[in-house]
Amino acid sequence: MVSKSKPVSYSPTWTFFEGEWHEGNVPIMGPRTHGLWLGSTVFDGARAFEGAVPDLDRHCERVNRSAINFGLKPMVDRDTWLGLAREGVARFGARAELYIRPMYWPQHGTGGGVLFDPETTNWCLSIYEAPMPQPTGNAITLSPFRRPTMECAPVDAKAACLYPNNSRALREAASRGFNNCLMLDLLGNVAEFGNANVFMAKDGVVYTPVPNGTFLDGITRQRVMELLRGDGVAVIESTLCYADFAQADEIFSTGNFAKVAPVIRIDERELKPGPFYMRARKLYWDFAHAGKLAA
Repeated sequence: MVSKSKPVSYSPTWTFFEGEWHEGNVPIMGPRTHGLWLGSTVFDGARAFEGAVPDLDRHCERVNRSAINFGLKPMVDRDTWLGLAREGVARFGARAELYIRPMYWPQHGTGGGVLFDPETTNWCLSIYEAPMPQPTGNAITLSPFRRPTMECAPVDAKAACLYPNNSRALREAASRGFNNCLMLDLLGNVAEFGNANVFMAKDGVVYTPVPNGTFLDGITRQRVMELLRGDGVAVIESTLCYADFAQADEIFSTGNFAKVAPVIRIDERELKPGPFYMRARKLYWDFAHAGKLAA
């Protein structure tokens, strides 16, 4: 007799799959689907909040790059993704806080094994309510887990298989009373947070780790750098160690889910949301609302 698991409650969700919109957490993968069984899924995530959907075009372009880099076939062009995303967002309230997630995955492996068949690539677009985290601030520490290199993992794609490593880093940090952590690359340099890119400020200059192939050069990260530099702020991409952050004047994160958020403690050292964080957040919010849904 097959036991049935307890149903999980999900926030309001609409998913476009196989030519139509479905309400709720529609089943799209079976136990033999390669994307489920062996984690061969790529995705992206855009945000809708306060009537704005910033950089939606960049997210739609990146999911297709991820598919190519991972070896899948990008089945949906950018404009189709954009049109479907607008349709899906319109199914919610005008100021709903949403996560917009296009995905690709292979249906089958070659001969039923580890190697997947890109000709069986499938796709969906899932949009669901996900409240924006309030910028109350994160307490961070150093994770014992590190980011992989290209030789170890498909770091040039936003691939689902990369995230269990970040998840265990976040769980380990939480077990010590922190709600995020800095992860190093294999050379011992700071790469990113467990779920976002990282910035710090010291002596009037903003610094962020230089993309070196071990972490995703985030769309929100790129946008915040553009906005700060356009506002006259010196932003330097550099090789940074944990001691640099331990001595920083301020630290903040950028990422699609929370956008721009402050750090209020690193280990036992208290920090306050600083002027560069506040400037970056205001600039980003102004940019987001200037573009609205068409961006």
